[in-house]
Amino acid sequence: MSGTIDPIDQLATWRANGRGAALATVVRTWGSSPRPAGSQLAISDSGEMVGSVSGGCVEGAVVDAALGLIGAGSRRMLDFGVTDESAWSVGLSCGGQLEVLVEDVGPTGGISGELLAALQEARAEKKLTALLTDLDRNTHALWVEGRVISVLDCANEPLTPALAVAVEEASRADRSGVVESGPNRMLVRVFSPPLRLFIVGAVHIAQSLANMANEAGYRVTLIDPREAWATSERFPRVEIDRRWPGPALGAAGIDRRTAVVTLSHDPKIDEPALGAALRSEAFYVGALGSRRTHQRRLDRLRELGFDDAALGRICGPVGLDIGAESPAEIAVSILAQITERLRVR
Repeated sequence: MSGTIDPIDQLATWRANGRGAALATVVRTWGSSPRPAGSQLAISDSGEMVGSVSGGCVEGAVVDAALGLIGAGSRRMLDFGVTDESAWSVGLSCGGQLEVLVEDVGPTGGISGELLAALQEARAEKKLTALLTDLDRNTHALWVEGRVISVLDCANEPLTPALAVAVEEASRADRSGVVESGPNRMLVRVFSPPLRLFIVGAVHIAQSLANMANEAGYRVTLIDPREAWATSERFPRVEIDRRWPGPALGAAGIDRRTAVVTLSHDPKIDEPALGAALRSEAFYVGALGSRRTHQRRLDRLRELGFDDAALGRICGPVGLDIGAESPAEIAVSILAQITERLRVR
C-alpha cells in the first residue's frame, strides 16, 4: 500500500459524504517550479487539502480561489511567477512560474460526479487513464487505454486525429501537461497504473527500503520463503509473499511500471528472481553484492542463457555510489537509483 493519500480518492470520499470540493491541477511550469505539470491538490469546502501543486509555495492562494468556486460549477486559471506582483507573497521568489487550473467538483458543473466515478473505476481496474480537459471549451473526457469514453460532461465531438495522437503519446509516456493541435488545447492528466516494487530477501536493508518506497508511492511486495524473516512485525505495511521468488515473480505480471531488487545474498533465492525480472518489462532490476559477487552472479546467469544485453540491465552492485554504509543509507541509494531510472529520460 502507499503511504500517501491520493487527491482523486479524497475527492471521491468528500463527494460521497455530500461535501463540496474543488480540484487544482498544475497546467504548465517554467523555470524552477517545485512540482511538475499534472500535480494535483484536492480542496474541501472547509479548506482541507490533500496533495500539492507547489510543495507549499502557493497552496494558500489556490485554496482561497477554490473556496470561491466550490458550489458555483465554475473554474479559474491562476498564474504565479516572478513577473507577477504577488510573487513574493505566494512564495515563488526562487524564480519558478506555474499555471494552475482550479475547478469545482460537484453537481452544479465543473467536474461531475459521473466523470469522477468513471475515473475511479478505470483506475481501480489499473488501466492507463487520462483526464482530458479542453481548456477553451471547459469540457472534460476520459481517455482509457486508447479510447475516449463517454461521460455526461464530455465534449460531443471526437478528438481530431492529430490531437488523438498527441493524447496517446502523452499518456503512453506518462507525461501530463498541455497538448496542442491547431486551435485545440487539451490538458492531459495521466493516471498510470501504480508503481510496484518487489523486494526479494527480508534483510535489514529491505525494512528501510520498504518504508521509503511506500512513502514514495510504490506498492511494495516482499518475497522471501524464510518465514522467520518475512513477518508482518518486521514489515508492517508491506504485502508479504512467502513463495520462492521464481514462481512468485512469474505470476506477478511484471510490467514497465515495476522495479525488482534482490537483497538476500543467497544465490538460490536471488538468481531465480533476477531471471524472472530479466524476462519481464521491469524498468529497474537491482542486485545487492560486491563487484566480485556480482561478477560470479553474471557468470552463472550467462550459463543459463542470458546474453550481455540482458545482463546489462542489472544494477549491481545495487544503488547509487554515495558512500552508503548503514542499512538505511544503502536503502536511500537504492531508491535514488530506482528514481533515476524511472524519471531521467
